[in-house]
Amino acid sequence: MGIKEWLIPQDKVFFDLFDRLAAVVVLASYRMVDLVDDFSDIKAKVRQLEQLEHEGDKITHEIYEQLNRTFITPLDHEEISRLASALDDILDFIEGTAQRMYNYGISDADSHMVEMAKLIQLSVVELEEAVKEIRFMKNPRLIENRCIEVNRLENLADDVLAHAINDIFRTEDAIAIIKRKDIYEHLENATDKCEDAANVLSDIAIRHS
Repeated sequence: MGIKEWLIPQDKVFFDLFDRLAAVVVLASYRMVDLVDDFSDIKAKVRQLEQLEHEGDKITHEIYEQLNRTFITPLDHEEISRLASALDDILDFIEGTAQRMYNYGISDADSHMVEMAKLIQLSVVELEEAVKEIRFMKNPRLIENRCIEVNRLENLADDVLAHAINDIFRTEDAIAIIKRKDIYEHLENATDKCEDAANVLSDIAIRHS
């Protein structure tokens, strides 16, 4: 690598990678909603999510490689690292939830699973738009608004989780309780990671406005 590459911020590289990673996360969220809406051919759907998770890992790894090779970056090293990690975590929890559904032999999704999957989808769509905005930073307020909406959606997911836990403990099937509680919590963890990503993006918007 020449001195020019060390000294000039590799803006396009990092922003392109973040755009790609956010797009993969969004696609995974749509696959997740499709799964909970229709449990037919679940093995193939889980496999699709596995492939997306692997693709996300590759992009995240590439971000870290670029970070280690680039002397001056368009965002702080910590900001880049935190955003990459948060987006990758969302993908991990989406894929991990699908794996649990398959491994636990869940035959259909209840209304709580469907609602949380859709909240994840809405959240990552907001995140994708916010990620696109950090490339230009023309209107930090737009990023802030996206992040506020993600925080609102995460609060809704907390409420859904509370109702879901309350409902399953009214049943007498201990095994079903354990399985579904784990799935609910994994879905809610995905919304927590969406909020983490939103907080990073909000910090970036404030710092660079």
